[in-house]
Amino acid sequence: MTDELMTIREMCDAFDVTPRTLRFYESKELLFPRRDGQKRLFTRRDRGRLKLILRGKRFGFSLEEIRQLLDLYQMGDQQHTQLLRAYEIARERLAEMEAKRDELTQAIGELQTQIDWAGKIIETNETTRKAAE
Repeated sequence: MTDELMTIREMCDAFDVTPRTLRFYESKELLFPRRDGQKRLFTRRDRGRLKLILRGKRFGFSLEEIRQLLDLYQMGDQQHTQLLRAYEIARERLAEMEAKRDELTQAIGELQTQIDWAGKIIETNETTRKAAE
């Protein structure tokens, strides 16, 4: 295969995804591989889009948000609109992630307190039991 086109297997290997994932993104009109009979051939553009899709998913963007961002590439304004919208969505997502992190940190602290308390009770009960024997 040339550097320009990749088969579905090469895409799977390069991006650590399954063929099903690539077909799913194609069905959602996020990727547009060329067709050669039954064979899908992915272009450099598809590889760039897949990179952005995977990064967006990792950051918790919805597929619809990712689609909107990818579609903004064609605006013809040196990607200014695309970058601005990505920036807005990313700031929102970061705030959500930080809030979840804070909630998780609090829950971990509370759980640790409960574990420590239970450990002391267990230790006290075992000491009392051994003394009674």
